Amino acid sequence: MKMATAAAAPQPTGTPAERLAFVRRTLAAEAAAGGHRPAKLIAVSKTFGADSIRPLIVAGQRLFGENRVQEAADKWPALLAETPDIELHLVGQLQSNKAADAVRLFQAIHSVDRPSLVAALARACAQAGRQPELFAQVNIGAEPQKGGVAIEALPALLDEAAAKGLAITGLMAVPPADRDPAPYFALLAKLARRHGIDRLSMGMSQDHDVAARLGATHVRVGSALFGGR
Repeated sequence: MKMATAAAAPQPTGTPAERLAFVRRTLAAEAAAGGHRPAKLIAVSKTFGADSIRPLIVAGQRLFGENRVQEAADKWPALLAETPDIELHLVGQLQSNKAADAVRLFQAIHSVDRPSLVAALARACAQAGRQPELFAQVNIGAEPQKGGVAIEALPALLDEAAAKGLAITGLMAVPPADRDPAPYFALLAKLARRHGIDRLSMGMSQDHDVAARLGATHVRVGSALFGGR
């Protein structure tokens, strides 16, 4: 029997600036209720062009997320030339052959999930002389259709990264869509504490309020800021 979904987070309306302010207030209030600092808000701009992104930049948003390296490489150089202090996060799956491009373009990568990618990122970071902030993506619901390292394989992945000189400073997860996200967010936070990791990338448009209350340090919000795709 299908489990009931949790109530979706309130969705803002109005101008981009008004939607941004609403989400920021929600994150701050929920974090305070849970005894945490407010999460960093990543505006997920995948599939949206510059005309949709600029109003949020004007409203003060500086962290943006993309799912694909090539899409980001095509649309962000012009925007970065206008506003150089933008921080780009890769929140989608990363192919190993795109590791070098990702290291050059992004300040954070949220989808480290396998030894082959660890090896590719280690080479790319050594060549570039820099390392983005790295999050290990955990398949928190053990869903075969989703990316992410299995929970039981996470320690080995972290060890592999450390052996290659990479610092994994965060964990990321996407809970099953048809279930209450709270237990999965709590489990991710528990895994982070177990491994001495203090950054948690969790929560999207429908559940960013729950994630903030449970200690997210980064939330990835798309449709609540940009509208439907």
